[in-house]
Amino acid sequence: MATTATPRVSTTHPANSADRAASATWPLYAVVFSSACIVIGLIWDISWHSTIGRDTFWTLPHLLEQLGAIVAGLSCGWLVLSTTFGGRGGKGGSSGNVLGAGDLEAQRAASVRFWGFLGPLGAWVTIWGTILMITSAPFDNWWHNAYGLDVKIVSPPHMVLGLGMLGIQVGALLLAVALQNRTTDQTAMKRLGWVYALAGGIIVAMVATIITEYSSRGNDMHNALFYQVAGGALPIFLVAFARSGRLRFPATTAATLYMALLLGMLWILPLFPAQPLLAPIYNPLSHMVPPQFPLLLVIPAFAIDLLLQRAGRRHDWIMAVVLGLSFVGLLLAVQWFLGEFLVSPASLNAVFGAERWPYFVRPGAWQHEFWGVPEDATGRLDVAALGRGIGIAALIAMASARIGLWFGNGMSRVMR
Repeated sequence: MATTATPRVSTTHPANSADRAASATWPLYAVVFSSACIVIGLIWDISWHSTIGRDTFWTLPHLLEQLGAIVAGLSCGWLVLSTTFGGRGGKGGSSGNVLGAGDLEAQRAASVRFWGFLGPLGAWVTIWGTILMITSAPFDNWWHNAYGLDVKIVSPPHMVLGLGMLGIQVGALLLAVALQNRTTDQTAMKRLGWVYALAGGIIVAMVATIITEYSSRGNDMHNALFYQVAGGALPIFLVAFARSGRLRFPATTAATLYMALLLGMLWILPLFPAQPLLAPIYNPLSHMVPPQFPLLLVIPAFAIDLLLQRAGRRHDWIMAVVLGLSFVGLLLAVQWFLGEFLVSPASLNAVFGAERWPYFVRPGAWQHEFWGVPEDATGRLDVAALGRGIGIAALIAMASARIGLWFGNGMSRVMR
């Protein structure tokens, strides 16, 4: 792939200009910060819809999301323009050498050309993500005016918005991993490894938020569909981080950061008073509805890290089978029992956020039951049907893990 070629380093600066590149990476930090703002805004926006309703486009969550997109796009746009039009022969300082790469020649050699402009691959992906996010705003507003106020995550304008968000997240990953791969300084490599893991945790948070419709507050966790969706969506990223990250446990670190972000939103949002503004109101509320308790991804992520450390870079097809089985098996083991806890009275507290349902949900006994559980003729759990569903989930996870290995292999070679 074109982005994996090793960039030329100017012979006039043999002191490894890529190491100095890691010392002045404010565009990377700006994009990672924007990514965090976007995901926080997404979770906050879902809470706003669930608590208040969609009263106007100009809500604080929407503004935070769009502000994150604008900051990311402008930072990467400045990076591209500075790399393309910066003064030639500059050696550090303010001569267009935004990443401190020793000289402008090396910086341009570590760039991708598009329409005559030069910039890192991650910058280009971020810019396209920004364009999609900004485009989705009027599309979403038109959609609501034409078809009414929806509370669904999955809708055409939301999918355009989601693709834009994903573009910015992947752009942050590419910016971090390119710098991480080019440096040989151990201190800089570790720092960039943490930045890469943080960007990974943010993207895991976004993907896990998108699939919450299939894991509703524990009620879906005895349903094979939840494991099929999770097995398809999450191993791609966790396996890729484990393969390309430079920390000792990169996938585990990303999963831990995801849990920290979700727990922060779970515990902070209910502190703010809010009331529904749209009828019908079946569930009167006085405070913001928090997100559901995060998935316990640290367990399968830790197994992914250990397995890949043990196997190295050999036998990727065999490893995909092992990783897929491990992910689904461990996720089933932890989420099955966590689901039982979350639908029980024991979880009715501020720590786990149970019983925090949206205003448009009519309360009932169904809130404390499992949904979509296969049953036999006697009304008991159909173990055979569930086993077939989990088997399908394992196959999906194997395919997802194989894509993750391919993605991780590519990320570990990205230099631009």
